Amino acid sequence: MQKLRKVQTCAKRLAGELPQGFSPQVGIVLGTGLGPLADSVENAVSIRAQGLDDFPPSSAPSHEGRFVAGILAGVPVILQQGRCHLYEGRRPDDICLGVRVMAVLGARGLIITNAAGAVNPLFDAGSLMCLDDHLNMTGRSPLTGPNQESWGPRFPDMSAPYDRTLIAVAERKALELGIKMEKGVYACVPGPQLETRAETRALRALGADAVGMSTVLEVIAARHMGLKVLGISCLTNKNLPDCMAETTIEEIIDSAKGCGDALKRLITASLPAMARFCSKQ
Repeated sequence: MQKLRKVQTCAKRLAGELPQGFSPQVGIVLGTGLGPLADSVENAVSIRAQGLDDFPPSSAPSHEGRFVAGILAGVPVILQQGRCHLYEGRRPDDICLGVRVMAVLGARGLIITNAAGAVNPLFDAGSLMCLDDHLNMTGRSPLTGPNQESWGPRFPDMSAPYDRTLIAVAERKALELGIKMEKGVYACVPGPQLETRAETRALRALGADAVGMSTVLEVIAARHMGLKVLGISCLTNKNLPDCMAETTIEEIIDSAKGCGDALKRLITASLPAMARFCSKQ
């Protein structure tokens, strides 16, 4: 499911829409409710994803379905504003297409964001969580099928999917900015249904601190292609199995938007150091 020709076609089409000579240093994937960060990009060029050959549209609420390229905090970046998910009936290669295209365009670092439910009872809704590791509970992998050796090895190491240096940068910047940020393990489930009480207990027993329906397959593809990854979750609700309150996608989106300012400040502050580090790798 690595679809070399499809990635190359989309990358060529996207490159044709960008300013001549523009090469992003860092790619950013914006999750549910987190799209407004794109408004901070200077000299922005916006490209609708549906205008690219075979690029899968997203039907998820609050996912704009576009790429935005330009300068953020002095760093050339490309943002994927909205993604598709397994629960939309998409395949892993569809889900990872944006990340792979950004890598082909030149990005060596990736900031990936999502909205997630807190499973750790000590973590509060409205906080950020820096991803330290993940659990792939989908039963799927974007690396199934013949391997593209030009992208990466057949059996990529995943002992540290989220780069420790980038985690340290984000933690330092969060402290300087007075932003509350936890660190923990993100579990990816297929969705679209939210978790039951028993499922929440099981995820916590497995070591999860937060749960969502994205990110992990994209990170596998990014690491396969050698990108350094920083993952950040906006904790939108608290999954407490013994007193679990009902929630809706509308409430989750609103809560994610409430985290948006802290996320924007953190990413903007972290980008220059991240770009310097990734350029040396």
